[in-house]
Amino acid sequence: MRTFDYSPFYRATVGFDRVFDLLDSVASQSGSNGYPPYNIEKSGDNAYKIVMAVAGFAEAELNVTQKENELLVTGQTAQNGQDEKQYLYRGIAGRNFERRFQLADHVKVVGAKLANGLLTIELQREIPEEKKPRAIPVEAAKPALTH
Repeated sequence: MRTFDYSPFYRATVGFDRVFDLLDSVASQSGSNGYPPYNIEKSGDNAYKIVMAVAGFAEAELNVTQKENELLVTGQTAQNGQDEKQYLYRGIAGRNFERRFQLADHVKVVGAKLANGLLTIELQREIPEEKKPRAIPVEAAKPALTH
């Protein structure tokens, strides 16, 4: 079982602790078989990437869907057991998969690219205008008149 130390991210961000806890819990679920392997990278103040190793899959065989705070990545091979090749050794996994990620509030998928067998899913935290910090002016109180 692999565990990730997210403590450096906790020091550098506020409000993302939940996303790391959720990603860690999803990765350690008993139903998770570890395929396909993936990395989670921080690429900016409010930007993240999930990079999955999906060797052998074409763009049409991959599906990335976001519904509310859940990201679902699936891969369906076109062969479906109709492979006529006879393997002496098969080390490249080409099986179907489904991988789920729980996302923090206001985290949106902004893009997905497949290059060199790696699926890169770009995530961006977009805080709504009403949730952003705003400066409150501090005014000096007028002195009370004494009679």
